[in-house]
Amino acid sequence: MKHNLCTICYACHRRSETNGYMEVCLFEPEIAQNAGTIARLCACFGVSLNIIEPASFIFTSSKFKRAGMDYIDMANIKLFDDFNQFRSNFAGRVILLDVKAQVPYYNFKYNLNDCIMVGKESTGITDEIYNSCDEKVIIPMVAGARSLNVAVSLAIGLAEALRQTKYV
Repeated sequence: MKHNLCTICYACHRRSETNGYMEVCLFEPEIAQNAGTIARLCACFGVSLNIIEPASFIFTSSKFKRAGMDYIDMANIKLFDDFNQFRSNFAGRVILLDVKAQVPYYNFKYNLNDCIMVGKESTGITDEIYNSCDEKVIIPMVAGARSLNVAVSLAIGLAEALRQTKYV
């Protein structure tokens, strides 16, 4: 299947190297600015970004580029048609950041080859995908708070994972 992405897709797929050990994954992202911010985060920490389509925006959009700035060219972005294709190409554990999880992210032991995943901004992920993830962790919040922005959540989870694995 041809991605709706284009030149960014081509530029990222032609790279043969990986930038780091840890990876992150966006499941069907809906907001270009969040994806751009996460691409920038990944570039700055040398972490690969996996994106499971469909995305609700075009990766060449000005909103994606504005949030990612010139870091998008530094990011190692890998695109997948669906979750099954992603899983068949990723050998490590998939650690889901989710509000339904029970284990706080800071009490979990991360490995260098883990991938931290977040669901789509509006609805998260399906029960089937939830159950397919190897581990689930939560970012505890005060009573009444529903969720954090996915870029903020990934930054928090990734920082802890990198701290534990002494990558940063």
